[in-house]
Order: sequence, then C-alpha cells, then structure tokens
Amino acid sequence: MGDAERGRWHILVVDDEPEILGYLKRGLTFEGFFVSTAPDGEAALASAAQEAPDLVVLDVMLPGLDGIAVCERLRAASPDLPILMLTARDSVPDRVAGLESGADDYLVKPFAFIELLARIRALLRRSSQKSEGPHLLTCADLVLDPQARTVERAGRPVRLTTHEFDLLELFLRHPSQVLTREVILENIWGYHDDIPESNIVDVYVRYLRNKLEAAGGSRLIQTVRGVGYVLREEG
Repeated sequence: MGDAERGRWHILVVDDEPEILGYLKRGLTFEGFFVSTAPDGEAALASAAQEAPDLVVLDVMLPGLDGIAVCERLRAASPDLPILMLTARDSVPDRVAGLESGADDYLVKPFAFIELLARIRALLRRSSQKSEGPHLLTCADLVLDPQARTVERAGRPVRLTTHEFDLLELFLRHPSQVLTREVILENIWGYHDDIPESNIVDVYVRYLRNKLEAAGGSRLIQTVRGVGYVLREEG
C-alpha cells in the first residue's frame, strides 16, 4: 500500500476502558489515521452507520451488547468491512467465536501497539486490494485520492503540502459536519489534552481556500463563526 498505509484511513475503536480508548486514539492518530471511538456496542453501531469507517478495532467484553453481537451486526451491514477483535481471553473457543462472528483477525490483550498497527495495516492492505476501484473522496468538482494522495479541482491538479492534504481529507470524510478547531488540531496535529492557543487551523484553512479557489472555483470550506469550519457547497 506504500504511502496509503499512512493516509487518512478512518478507524473506529470500540472499548469500554477509557484508558485504552485514549491510548489507541493517540497512537493511531500519530501514525496518520483518523480515529473515532465508542465506549459500548450500541454507540459503535451508531457510529459505524453514520461515519462508515474503513476498519473497526472491537473489544469482545463490552457492557450491554457484547463484541460478538456487535461484530455480527457490523458484518451483516457491511460484508467487506475489516474487523479486528480484541479480547483478554486466549482460549480456542473464544478465538473461534470471534472469527465465526465475522471478525477478520483476533488479538489478545495485553498486546504490543506495534503488533496492533501491523495487523491493521495488513487488513487495510487486503481490503484495498479487494476493492474494484479507487476510493475517491469528492465534493462538487473537487476530487481527492487518499491512496495516490492527489487532488483535482475541475480536472486541474492542486498541489498541497502534507498538512494541507490531511486537512482537506478530514473535511471530505466528514462532509456537511461542522468540525471545531479543537477536533481539527487533535486529528491533524495530534494535540489531545493540552491544546495550545494558536491560529494554525485558521492559517491552514486560508492556505487551502487560496489553492482550491485559485482558478475561480467556488468556496467549499465554510466558516461557522465561533465554532469552526464545515465542507459544503455555497448556497
């Protein structure tokens, strides 16, 4: 997969332990993924239905709806969605139950982050190879290819820096959704707890607008005063 392995693939992490959720979100965000989280099965199903992640990291032991049931429902709704199960139990029946519920892979806690990362990349690589065509992100006449890391506006190439590209991809993966400056800082620059006082988000949005509108294109990144920004066509 090359550079696509460090592209903005969207991973949904499901675990009822806040420490694990925080640890995995920080680590995977640092590795270049866009990460959303869910603390239980119902929240995981709602998030998957709304956001269509590229891969799910799913704990077996969840309150209420357990991971096996969640996996079965995810698989029924999305037959090709890669699912990596996490569990504290290493017995053969547990592994079999997880795989028979539709999981693609199985990792026992405690695990090394580097092994989790390797398995995620392998599953995404396999998923990408199965895809019939490129997974393009579009809005109006704007087209972004996450794997080739290219952008076109009305058929013309747009050259972006790494952060500009990642920021645009974040918007394209969440069309019509208002993204706060805090969310953007966390997902693009990795700030989590100690968010600095900075106008870096506004600066990069301005850079993006200048490049996307250079040939007379309409404005796609709109300002939501006092909140953040949203990707949608004017009017």
